[in-house]
Amino acid sequence: MAKTPVFDVKDLRFTYRKSSIEAVAGISFKVHEGEIFGLLGPSGAGKSTTQKILTRLYTDYQGEIMYRGQNLKSYDNQYYEDIGVGFELPVHFSKLTGMENMKFFSELYRSRTEIEPLMERVGLLEDKDRLVGEYSKGMKMRLNFVRALLNNPNVLFLDEVTNGLDPKNARIIKDAIREFKNNGGTVFLSTHLMNDVEELCDRVAFIRRGEIVEIATPRELKIKHGQREVNVEYFDNGKTKQATFALDGIGENEQFMALLKDKTIETIHSGETSMDEIFIAVTGEEVDA
Repeated sequence: MAKTPVFDVKDLRFTYRKSSIEAVAGISFKVHEGEIFGLLGPSGAGKSTTQKILTRLYTDYQGEIMYRGQNLKSYDNQYYEDIGVGFELPVHFSKLTGMENMKFFSELYRSRTEIEPLMERVGLLEDKDRLVGEYSKGMKMRLNFVRALLNNPNVLFLDEVTNGLDPKNARIIKDAIREFKNNGGTVFLSTHLMNDVEELCDRVAFIRRGEIVEIATPRELKIKHGQREVNVEYFDNGKTKQATFALDGIGENEQFMALLKDKTIETIHSGETSMDEIFIAVTGEEVDA
């Protein structure tokens, strides 16, 4: 018997009051328990609006959202005990320390977790008594992630969670997200960083002009949009040369087999396309910087 989805969204629509154009134009999708679900699209496509609806910041929408089998509109403030939200732009009190900020926000919840282990997890424990106004952008982003976990949530909403982080600290956050998932948590992720998508997401939905144009796993997308070919770089007569072979029947391709046997191979790559290229192909727009 199939499990009830964490979110079951049907024909979701939303129009801002001063606009005649739907920001979200009848989208439908499901998010399953223990899944990292990515919502991708260019700026203005409806990603942030969708997140704000699912986190109940906007309630005057049309369509139906079921959360764990119950209409989202029927939940009271207890819903916020179940979710954690990492906003794109960190909002903290700059004249309080990192620890003071986290203690303040923690008091908003009935269920709370230990703060210091979370700060240690993201490399901020030594800076817990510094004023947040003295934090770098990357430190504020990591503190923002801690804030999303203060109530020990079952669902995380994350928007550009690694934006502005160096590779080392981005890795810490991504490892923590995977750990959250492995412990049964569900993640709704919005980002322009396609490497994050490829590393983290189980499924992704591309949204364009308020409409979902494709939902699939990253692997399915790469197979669909990639080329079924193999590119080989090899060393021959003092020079690096390149050859391309069809992937189908490659084990019986005599020229390919001879190349492997007789030449010094430098690189071999399949015709797999990048998530950046898939983003452009599906949405028709460049990935925002």
